[in-house]
Amino acid sequence: MKIILIIFGILLIILLVIEGSLRLFFGLGKRPIYIADDKIGYLLAPNQNVRRLGKLTIINQYSMRTEAIEKIAANDTVRLFFIGDSIVNGAWWTDQKETISTLVKEEIEKKLSQTIEVLNASANSWGPRNELAYLERFGTFESQVVFLVINTDDLFATKPTSLRVGKDIYYPDKQPTLAIEEILEKVFYRDPKIPGMDEIVGERGDRVGFNLEAIENMKAIATKNNSQFMMVLTPLKREMNPEPRDYEKVARKRLQDWVEVNNVPYIDFLPIFAEQKNLDDLYRDHIHLSPLGNQLVSQKISELIINTT
Repeated sequence: MKIILIIFGILLIILLVIEGSLRLFFGLGKRPIYIADDKIGYLLAPNQNVRRLGKLTIINQYSMRTEAIEKIAANDTVRLFFIGDSIVNGAWWTDQKETISTLVKEEIEKKLSQTIEVLNASANSWGPRNELAYLERFGTFESQVVFLVINTDDLFATKPTSLRVGKDIYYPDKQPTLAIEEILEKVFYRDPKIPGMDEIVGERGDRVGFNLEAIENMKAIATKNNSQFMMVLTPLKREMNPEPRDYEKVARKRLQDWVEVNNVPYIDFLPIFAEQKNLDDLYRDHIHLSPLGNQLVSQKISELIINTT
């Protein structure tokens, strides 16, 4: 019996050391969590401060990846409102100071010696209809510029849904009991069969048209609130090896036609990225940008804002 107790004690100490190390050195056991929303689909839960693998994520009271803000900006401050998906959000693997919105703030402040406040309303896998619903709910916060950041896949995004929240490990709605639990979740993860998701993923109709309509409605909200509407489109990595697929070309042309008709300041990063010799260095994976990619995008966005406002 004594030997059993000793073995049990040793195992317990080992587990405690592993648990403590995962929390202390990797930040596991505390992760960004989501809340479901009938209209928006889901948002990052408000008022979070999370550090994972040394990367800081701050979520404010409006579910933005931004420090806490006042509803109304100070008189001497220029407020820029970024809205988008994981590209502009940066996700947990991007430190707060390395997000596109933060880099744009630093770049413009440096060039104009002007106090800039940048808001970042975004979440992984949001599409234009999620983003429109956010603007309809919260407004533009008296921002001088509303800047939409989308990628090619967003042109085909489905309608908002909250079905994944709390069922998919990539959209958790609560913290794990143990850091070790997070490791086990990922090791044994299997894509869950969520009732109703097949219908969402298989949405019929003109998705590109639905999303262009949402973008047009976002522009209308910005205009109504005396904000200038701008946007950029980032490409998937494979679109430059050697070029976009036919259906992507059609969707891109529809967007290009829309921005020209509506006189929207716009950057398509496909030709800009295609000119880079270090293309692999611009991406973290097939869609998400690396710190170097974020720097290039933020530089071009800063130039667009400075030259058009």
